Amino acid sequence: MSSGVIAPGGTLGILGGGQLGRMMAMAARTMGYHVRVMDPEPNCPASFVVDEVVVGKWDDVAAAERLATASDAITLEIEQIGVDALSRVAAIAPLRPGVEAIRIIQDKTLQKPWLARHNFPVGPFRIVQSEAELQETVSALDNQVFLKIGRGGYDGRGQVRIGLDSPTTEASIAEAWKSIGQKPAVAEQALDLDFEISVMASRNPSGEVRSFPAARNHHENQILAWSVLPAGISPELEVRAESLASEIAAALGIEGLLCVEMFVTKQGDLFVNELAPRPHNSYHQSERGCNTSQFEQAVRAALNLPLGDTSLISPCAIVNLLGDVWLNGEPNFGAALQVPGVRLHLYEKHTPRAGRKMGHLSSVGATAEEALECVLEAKRRL
Repeated sequence: MSSGVIAPGGTLGILGGGQLGRMMAMAARTMGYHVRVMDPEPNCPASFVVDEVVVGKWDDVAAAERLATASDAITLEIEQIGVDALSRVAAIAPLRPGVEAIRIIQDKTLQKPWLARHNFPVGPFRIVQSEAELQETVSALDNQVFLKIGRGGYDGRGQVRIGLDSPTTEASIAEAWKSIGQKPAVAEQALDLDFEISVMASRNPSGEVRSFPAARNHHENQILAWSVLPAGISPELEVRAESLASEIAAALGIEGLLCVEMFVTKQGDLFVNELAPRPHNSYHQSERGCNTSQFEQAVRAALNLPLGDTSLISPCAIVNLLGDVWLNGEPNFGAALQVPGVRLHLYEKHTPRAGRKMGHLSSVGATAEEALECVLEAKRRL
């Protein structure tokens, strides 16, 4: 069963029912599959498009078992699933990616050393377990540090900047340690960044590997604001980035998707930032501009189908719609959709909150710059 193709009519289980699970489920249903998800919220974004929601927290072994028992294969849309729950799933049905890859990626204090041990390029960093270690580490890393909590941080949560916005003092370091809950973390030296890119690699159980072209990403307050394909980088850098993503996926034994976020410095160096073993916000535009979207590719990889063609057929871009857009009243979606080529994607989340991803706008264009300007103009009209 672990190596066989699962034909249409089968059931895909997804650990997590957020917007990524929702969009994977929509792709799976288009291809003729049934879909079940596990999520703490019965009315999660995926609930409106799946056959069943198994309600359970991320470490709920019994709920994970119920999901797996009625599924032909399992994938995930969030990596913070308890290892015991993952192990139980893997004992019942093919889990893609597997337990060990997820265990490493879900904890930055394991992920970053793993990358370094396997000689993948990473910037200077240290693992810190206490305030005293952090005080020493900040000094060793030139007093300009990004501190990232090991487990549970995302979309800017669980991260704090030290020495980048104000002078570094013992008190500011102590406050930073307190702000992340005094939990094990990675301290990364700030790099002389030019820009950020990501590459989505895919690998199925048959060993087929494909990478999407690199995306260029722009963050605001540590949350992705917009992303565009192609990234507009040199052919040499494109080859390096795609090769790096494929090599990391192979080294981890990934079956499914692996998004590799990367830093490009002003000196032209390429460093791995973080890994995500699932669909990623920076590839939502693949639904518009690539022969195969990241969501369909995730389904193909999980069910051991041949991987789809990842080549770009049109420049494309997305801009995120955070809950902030709703805080001054209902957005004017009609005005936004007057911009030619723009589509609206909402996740059916019920409560807008500042910083919460509620949806995105996507567009294609004759160039990457045109596609990006279209979505930015549409957002301005909201």
